[in-house]
Amino acid sequence: MKCILLTVLLLAPLAALQAAEEPAKKPNILILLADDLGWADVGFNGSKEIPTPHLDSLARNGVRSSAGYVTAPQCSPTRAGLLTGRYQQRFGHDNNNYNLACFHTGQRIFPEHLKAAGYTTGMVGKWHLGMAASNHPQQHGFDEFYGFQGGGHAYLHERWQDKENSVVSGTQARPLDGSRFLTTTFGREAAAFVRRHPDRPWFLYTAFNAPHMPMTMPPGYEDKVKHIENPNRARCVAMMMNLDDAVGEILAALRATGQEERTLIVFLSDNGGTGTPGNFIKNASLNVPYRGVKGDVYEGGIREPFVFQWKDRLPAGRTYAAPVISLDLLPTALAAAGATPLPGVQLEGVNLLPYLRGERAEPPHAVLTWRWQNKCAVRQGDWKWVQNKGDAAELYDLASDPSERVNLAAREPGRMQELATLFAKWNALNPPLDPAHRAKEGPE
Repeated sequence: MKCILLTVLLLAPLAALQAAEEPAKKPNILILLADDLGWADVGFNGSKEIPTPHLDSLARNGVRSSAGYVTAPQCSPTRAGLLTGRYQQRFGHDNNNYNLACFHTGQRIFPEHLKAAGYTTGMVGKWHLGMAASNHPQQHGFDEFYGFQGGGHAYLHERWQDKENSVVSGTQARPLDGSRFLTTTFGREAAAFVRRHPDRPWFLYTAFNAPHMPMTMPPGYEDKVKHIENPNRARCVAMMMNLDDAVGEILAALRATGQEERTLIVFLSDNGGTGTPGNFIKNASLNVPYRGVKGDVYEGGIREPFVFQWKDRLPAGRTYAAPVISLDLLPTALAAAGATPLPGVQLEGVNLLPYLRGERAEPPHAVLTWRWQNKCAVRQGDWKWVQNKGDAAELYDLASDPSERVNLAAREPGRMQELATLFAKWNALNPPLDPAHRAKEGPE
C-alpha cells in the first residue's frame, strides 16, 4: 500500500507538469494586417521600389498566395468578415457606415473561439468595429488591447478628429506626443506581447493602420525616399518601409523567445490601395497590374498581398495559385490549434492547411462572392462576373486577362447567366441593410 501511495505521489507532479505543458504544444497564431496596401507594394509581389525584407522573409519561409482575396474593398467590412469567418453581408455589415452591425447582431469573433481553446488573446492597432464601450475589443474576447477603436488615426500628433478616438492601452488613453511614429509603436507593443507570453499559446491580431491616410513621413526615413519625385508616393513608400521594420521587430521577438517555429503567421491587407501610376492624390499605394482601387470589386480593390508562414509545418518558398480569402483564416487557425468553433457558429471559410501543404489538389473554393455598396462580383474558377450599378454586367477570364481589360460578356451569354444566378442565390441569404446599424463616424 505504501508503494502504491509513493508511486501516486511521485507521478502526480509529473501529470500536473504534463497538463501544464499541453497548451504549449498548440501553435501561436499571429495575424499581421496592413491598411490600404496595394498589391504591388511588397517585395514578395515583385516591388523593386519598396524594400520589405522582413515581409519577404515570410514568403521565403512560407507560402505566398498569388490569388488571396478579402471580402470587401473597404476597411470595416473586411475586418468583420476576417474576424467572424463569415461573409459580413450575412449580418448587415456591408460598409463602413454599418460598422456596428457585427456586435449588434451577436457575432462571435476570432479571439472568443481561441480563448475557449486555452489561448491568451491580444490585439494591437486599428479596430474599426465600433467606438462604444460595448464594442471595445476587450468586450469581445481580447485579453489585451493597445490601439484605437475608430477607422483612422494620425501617426505623430493627434488631430482634432482623433480626440474621441485616442490611442489606448486597455481603456487608458495614451495620446500621441510626436516622439515616435505610431506604426513603430504598434510594432513594439506587439513584440512586447510576444515577449510577455513565451510559454502558453496565444493569438495576436496586429492591425496596422499604415499605409492608410494621412500620408506622413516617418522620422528617419526621409533620405531613404529622397529619389522619389512625387511627395505623396515618397511618404507612402517610407510608411511601408517603416511597417516592414515594425514587422521585423515582432519577428525578432519571436526568435529571441524561441517561438517562431511554433507560430502560424499570416500577413495580408484589408483592401487595395487608392493610387494609380501617375496619380498619387490619396494614399499612393499601387495595385498594378490589377485594375481598380479601394472601393472597387475589380481585382485591384480585393486581391491583396497574402502570405502564410508556419515553419516545419508549411512548405517554404511555395506559391499557391488557387483563390483563397480572408474568411479562411479563422477555420485555418482553429484547425492548427486542434480546436472547433464555438457552438452554434457556422463558419464560411475553409481550413487551408492541407491545400497549402499540397495534400489536396482541388481548389478550396468553387465560388467566391462580393457585394459592396452597389458593386457585386463572382469568381468561379478563372471566370469573374462584375456588376456595377447602372452599368451592364461584365465578364473576364482571369487566366488570360488578370487585369480585367477584355470584357467577354457578349461572347459568353451562358456563362454570364450562370454566374449571375450564383450571385442571386448567395445574395438571397443576406438580410437587407438595417439603418439601425449605421455608425456615427464617416467612411475612413
